Amino acid sequence: MEFRQLLYFITLADEKNYTRAASTLHIAQPSLSAAIKKLEQELELSLMDRSSRGFRLTSEGEILYQEAKKLIHHYEHVSFEMDRLKQQGPLELSIGLIESSMFFVSGILTQFKQEYNDVRIRLLETLSLSDVEQALNNFDIHLAITNQYIHKDDIETIPIYEERLVALLPPGHRLNEQKTLAICDLDGENFIVCKEGFQTRRDILNAFSKSGIKPNIQFEIERFETGSSLVEDGLGITVVPENYIRYANNARCTSKAIEGAGISRTVYLAYDKNRYLPPIVERFMELVKASFRAD
Repeated sequence: MEFRQLLYFITLADEKNYTRAASTLHIAQPSLSAAIKKLEQELELSLMDRSSRGFRLTSEGEILYQEAKKLIHHYEHVSFEMDRLKQQGPLELSIGLIESSMFFVSGILTQFKQEYNDVRIRLLETLSLSDVEQALNNFDIHLAITNQYIHKDDIETIPIYEERLVALLPPGHRLNEQKTLAICDLDGENFIVCKEGFQTRRDILNAFSKSGIKPNIQFEIERFETGSSLVEDGLGITVVPENYIRYANNARCTSKAIEGAGISRTVYLAYDKNRYLPPIVERFMELVKASFRAD
């Protein structure tokens, strides 16, 4: 296989039409057809379902399409990085984050910048599983600090710490006087929870289900900050990571441990193990892992 053949194949799969694909590639249609035919002969596989009336890839073609896209994307990324280095100098470190990770990330970034003062750092929120997977697959980030375990062969997911989930109550709530809570104490309360696709939502609803209680969900959110604001305004209660409380400004709200429910979540360090990671990325990950080994 040649890089050019893969580029032709991907373009054809995207356009689903030889004429449009040839036009996009700025080549003659017979040249495109010959290149695709040669690729199939070299692989000894049929990549297009020619029995179908419309354009359709075979199952082998689908696999090649997905893997070739990664390869082309990686090639373009490396080329871009080399050009950028010539023009701009030091590399950039891009990190995907969940909200509660800021309780420790700031300290690690301080240490990292002492070693690599010239490196530019981009922090992107990657909250849901699809956010994390898309950011890693598109090379938008070098690594992610996430509570989503990613079941993909090319993604390494390393547990770094576990944190409890605690109830956040509005000012003047009847449960504020209790030292701790049980899941049954939340029965019937207006409940604020993350939307579908978030691991924290699954963890919380699973705990309710085990207790035989159906939560009275009134609001679905993406960010804990939004949920906390709703709680502060007296619109309901929510459950948030204990470490989020450590840096969030919710002075008027009260947090309570939930005993007996075993509600917690694991936070992971995730990265694409098939992608080249510059030394600065490896160093940042080592600082993260070392921080929690020390604990």
